[in-house]
Amino acid sequence: MGTGERAGRRVLTLVALVLTAACAGTGCAQVAGYVSGVAGKAPFTGLDEIRLPEGFRIETYAADVPGARSLCLGDEGTVFVGTRERGNVYALRDDDGVPGADTVYTIASGLRAPNGVAFRGGSLYVAEVSRVLRFDDIESLLDDPPEAVVVSEAFPDEAHHGWKFIAFGPDGRLYVPVGAPCNVCERDDERFASIMRMQPDGTGLEVYAGGVRNTVGFDWHPETGVLWFTDNGRDWMGNDEPPDELNRAPRKGLHFGFPYFHGRGTPDPEYGVDRDPEDYLGPEIELEPHVAALGMRFYTGEMFPDRYRGQVFIAEHGSWNRDRPIGYRVTLVRIEESKAMAYEVFAEGWLSDGDAFGRPVDVLVMPDGALLVSDDRAGRVYRISYEADEIR
Repeated sequence: MGTGERAGRRVLTLVALVLTAACAGTGCAQVAGYVSGVAGKAPFTGLDEIRLPEGFRIETYAADVPGARSLCLGDEGTVFVGTRERGNVYALRDDDGVPGADTVYTIASGLRAPNGVAFRGGSLYVAEVSRVLRFDDIESLLDDPPEAVVVSEAFPDEAHHGWKFIAFGPDGRLYVPVGAPCNVCERDDERFASIMRMQPDGTGLEVYAGGVRNTVGFDWHPETGVLWFTDNGRDWMGNDEPPDELNRAPRKGLHFGFPYFHGRGTPDPEYGVDRDPEDYLGPEIELEPHVAALGMRFYTGEMFPDRYRGQVFIAEHGSWNRDRPIGYRVTLVRIEESKAMAYEVFAEGWLSDGDAFGRPVDVLVMPDGALLVSDDRAGRVYRISYEADEIR
């Protein structure tokens, strides 16, 4: 990076900070189109600690993405990134043909936990705590984003587990979860602890699955079209229970146990009394306890060896209340004939001796088959690729 580029980057970043401060002071919902700098290609020594299977490599795809969380891909190759505490939504552009974002745009700011992002029909959908917004024709307007259109304001306002992951399903509907407004509790409002879905215009909102404490990642099986999702187990039942979960929801109307049961039939000490675990659907596989399993994707690319095709990658954000921290990694769940068969570590090293320099949040399969991983602690998006010349 040359002197002129560094100077320009500092100026752009300063402008961004000034605009963000001004927006926060006036309560406005977005700052349009400022560029936060050149991303990608700068070295990041922390990645030297990451351990991957033979033939894989990890590098920075985009730097200067503070609070990077959920990911989605636009029709023209733009990677959109939501945040939680930052209140920003970013757009990453790679225009020079060398893998790695060249520019990071901040297309919205001052939003309330805009964790969830989804793309459809040229529009970016963004989920806040209580509403879903839409930014039309966004990929042609990154320098001057349009005003947000409110798609729906039909979601609860509670902040506890209020941040959302969103995605469009094979049925063309937008799936929007609503987490439990607590660690563990029971509420009459059926929207809580659920996965909901609606038409792209916000109509037809309904509960698709219940008993889901807090999912922040889901995807559909590439062959069967069935919804799979991660779910975070409750806290304060000890270091080693309950597990996080990977679940499968083949049809509408299933209940996955919360708050009565956790994992494969572990009763909740308060809410599981006199309940029958057979009344609820357990997970396809139990993940390790408190790993905070968030974003997940089926691998649909062609870059990785055949043994990774159709398998599930999971970003584990990492524990916060465990005596010995766990998670802070990317794991793999092996799927055979629509059944989860094994759970293993794929990428690790963000955590060392109890300290973590990064926290993976989401994964995204790119058109070239590489896997992107967002990290809200380091404020980066990584790219995992496969290069070994071996028989697949």
